[in-house]
Amino acid sequence: MSATPEQIAANVASLRAQLADAAADAGRPPEDVRLIAVSKRVDVDAIRAAIAAGITDLGENYVNEFREKVRSIDAPVRWHFIGALQSGTAHHVADLADVVHTVAGERAARRLAGRAARHGRTLDVLLEVDLTGQRAGLAPEAVDAAADLVGGLVGVRLRGLMTIAPISDTPEGARPAFRRLRDLRDALVRHHPEAIELSMGMSLDYRVAVQEGATMVRIGTAVFGPRAP
Repeated sequence: MSATPEQIAANVASLRAQLADAAADAGRPPEDVRLIAVSKRVDVDAIRAAIAAGITDLGENYVNEFREKVRSIDAPVRWHFIGALQSGTAHHVADLADVVHTVAGERAARRLAGRAARHGRTLDVLLEVDLTGQRAGLAPEAVDAAADLVGGLVGVRLRGLMTIAPISDTPEGARPAFRRLRDLRDALVRHHPEAIELSMGMSLDYRVAVQEGATMVRIGTAVFGPRAP
């Protein structure tokens, strides 16, 4: 474990305070922002320490690791899948996740929804938007068509948009991308009124993300400390 339980508890408390401060800067209540602790490559003891410190949402990237974590953690947490959603493993994600942040391709979306529906589940999903032109995700101009497709599937419920900001030397460099995602969300809710969520912001830029309207921030290092290589 890269941080002790005491350090993790202190990290969580500090993050909560900083998220509340960033929300206040934007004239928003702190409860508008959900902290998702990204637990990929983090051991189970560290995850339990984070839960003891008040974490209720955990984010995982890799299906096999995700499966082991779900089996090992006996606590009422909400599991978020934030890794690449692939058609070959979407059915496994449907069994494990409560929220999926990375819906983009049609085939994977249909497999995810079909599996969830067959098991009597309805997953909250977000469309992943690529604002760099170089990453996985939908181009901005493809969001409306993808939203109409996903919005018509049984087994999933479209809840909003997600992005990863372009790499920048400073947190401020992420602001244009976050503002662009918010604009896309604001246009989307006219036809999909439940799609209000904005998943954006990580350990280096979460304050800017909250100022620009993030409702979910995905934070790993600032909770658990640096991961082992």
